[in-house]
Amino acid sequence: MSDTQSKIMWHVLFGMLLEELLPPVGISVQKELQLLSKPPKADIVLLKRKPGQWTDEQLARLPDGIRETHANDILLEFKYTESIDEDTFEQALRYHSLYKQMQSLTNEQVQTFIVSAKQTQARRLSEWGYVKTGLKGVYHHPDHFLLRNIPLLSLNELSDEPHNAWVKCFASRIVMKKRAFGILRKFFEETGFNPLRVKLEQVLAGLWQFWFVEKGDEMRSTLTEEQVQEMGKMWGKTFLSNLTPAERLAGLKPAERLVGLKPAERLVGLKPAERLIGLKPAERLVGLKPAEVLAGFKPAERLVGLKPAERLAGLKPEDFDEIEKLIKKRGKKR
Repeated sequence: MSDTQSKIMWHVLFGMLLEELLPPVGISVQKELQLLSKPPKADIVLLKRKPGQWTDEQLARLPDGIRETHANDILLEFKYTESIDEDTFEQALRYHSLYKQMQSLTNEQVQTFIVSAKQTQARRLSEWGYVKTGLKGVYHHPDHFLLRNIPLLSLNELSDEPHNAWVKCFASRIVMKKRAFGILRKFFEETGFNPLRVKLEQVLAGLWQFWFVEKGDEMRSTLTEEQVQEMGKMWGKTFLSNLTPAERLAGLKPAERLVGLKPAERLVGLKPAERLIGLKPAERLVGLKPAEVLAGFKPAERLVGLKPAERLAGLKPEDFDEIEKLIKKRGKKR
């Protein structure tokens, strides 16, 4: 393991991607867990969801193995640079047991996965009793009463389905990484999938730049969440510039579309009648002077609803003389 690789908190970056990908579909993500009374924190990622079946939106973002579990609390022990060995399974079992005890949960409610960026030799897997499932890259132990709760996901071996591509971006083999990014780009184009959450685009773009543009393992001694996002901003802006206005706004709530706009900017393009929709009569008149409120009304319309005394309020004595003359004049006409 190089000094560069050892300084990078890969499980945090892995969790960072999931943290942008999963909460919009109802799956919470916690990048590190405090399983002991004192530090250090466990290098695992926790996924939590409500009981019930996975939704279609959730399944589109979850890899094989995880999307088949019925557990509500899912622990992911992610190994990017390290190879899987006996210590890995011991640690996973310890995390699984500690978390289950702390949360007072059963084995049915908690599922722990070892997620490996590297591909483990078939001989080693056989020695440990792990066998293939019907899903590529997903292994389980059918016999051991403890390890059967700890499946293994091999990112290099997962199928090329879009739902696997999210995590397969962290596969160890360059060709698998590139294939995963290509699958996601094609998925965006063909389905109109809108990842805004803009930060999700920036995370993917930053990882791409680190691995394939800067050749990260040689160029940087560390890689933080902030650095990943910063590297991804330029690519993310380029992506957004190619979207139509409707595509940029897709998936945003009405209130979210208006954030940052001044009141006058929110009304641009609306007809007068459209600006007033939803307002009560009194709300439509707020801020207007009396003369402005009455503008456009005929004299008779201005007096509608007023009592006789209210119509005469504010008149001068000479005004009454004029009214008396008008009354007499009308009387003669009759």
